[in-house]
Amino acid sequence: MNISADWIDLTADDGTALRAWVARPEGPSPSRGLLVFQEAFGVNAHIRDVTERFARAGFLAISPELFHRTAPGFDCRYDEFPSAMAQLQKITVDGLDADVRAAFGWLDREGVAANTAAVGYCLGGRVSFVANSAVPLRAAVSYYGGNIPPLLGRSPRLSGPMLFVWGGLDHHIPEEQRDAVVKGVGDAGKTFVNAVFSNADHGFFCDARPSYQPEAASQAWSLTHAFLDTYCPR
Repeated sequence: MNISADWIDLTADDGTALRAWVARPEGPSPSRGLLVFQEAFGVNAHIRDVTERFARAGFLAISPELFHRTAPGFDCRYDEFPSAMAQLQKITVDGLDADVRAAFGWLDREGVAANTAAVGYCLGGRVSFVANSAVPLRAAVSYYGGNIPPLLGRSPRLSGPMLFVWGGLDHHIPEEQRDAVVKGVGDAGKTFVNAVFSNADHGFFCDARPSYQPEAASQAWSLTHAFLDTYCPR
């Protein structure tokens, strides 16, 4: 499927301006939308590529910049984690909520909000959980989302089923934290799928990172599409 992709400008309801990478299938207007949330390294070439891959699957996909309040246009290499950490420490849940609403509002104006889901990686995995409890999504996918347990009080507000994707070798997110997340969502009576790839580390889906695990990435990609096709159909 042919697509077009480019930056757009948005304004969050807290008055801040942000950019977002949008990938759109060519041809008939798409019938489903997708929020794509970045890793800690910005809306970089990899995240833009993932956004475009989802567009080729028929989604109108948008990836908003999440560090725009402190570092507009932030994009760092995968070996520059201290730079990423400096920005991670400055984000707030209120800011993330505002950014989610801005991107979702754009999809609403495009006519696909009623059939929209979210997917996120690393930081974005956490934001995907936030988004699912902030706006009415059909479903959400969280790849190795860290620091979700402090947000589990939002579990009763989850609007759609969750797919959690973890790496079993991920020392950033130990088994205890993974268990706490799925227990919190389960205790809230929400539908979820919990997938742990035992031979994969943090960031295993990203083919630009040393932790890339191609077999697990391929299987997770197929699982993600099956999940999204179920709850966010064409």
